[in-house]
Amino acid sequence: MHLTAPVTTGRTDTRSRTRDADGMAVASFILGLLGLLVLNLFLGPIAIALAAVALWRGTARRGRAYLGLALGVADLAVLATAMAVSGTVSWSL
Repeated sequence: MHLTAPVTTGRTDTRSRTRDADGMAVASFILGLLGLLVLNLFLGPIAIALAAVALWRGTARRGRAYLGLALGVADLAVLATAMAVSGTVSWSL
């Protein structure tokens, strides 16, 4: 049993940061895709935020991040269109 903290070198691991950004890009894509079907109001902005953070952190999966961003915007557009057609604040199929 060790009672001392582990020794750190003081440098940040860029691979874990890139890996986190890659995970955010994939998550934004999946949430944006899922948001086209359900919970547009919540999943759309989350997909947009995750894509923006992934791009800001320099993800290697830039295409996925851009798709997540586009799908997040599409989620909100689908919600606005469906609300305009139905004439209510909510919508259903």
